[in-house]
Amino acid sequence: MDDRGYSLRIVRANEQADSSNIGVLLGRLCIKKEIPVVEVAQFFDVSRMTIYNWFCGQGRPRKQMEEKIKEVIQKLGDA
Repeated sequence: MDDRGYSLRIVRANEQADSSNIGVLLGRLCIKKEIPVVEVAQFFDVSRMTIYNWFCGQGRPRKQMEEKIKEVIQKLGDA
């Protein structure tokens, strides 16, 4: 497992991104909880680049993915 954590560039981009984007909110929680991008990508069955784009607000998850993301955000927020 890669334990390097998130780069400062990713953390800053996430902090500056629009929090109305559900992918950005997911990113904030994953960064806070130190959940590796590779695990998030595998869970959602998308590429790591897709996850980075979500986290930085450069892309939005597809509508059919939003419910699953909301569930994950709820669970991470409660943990």
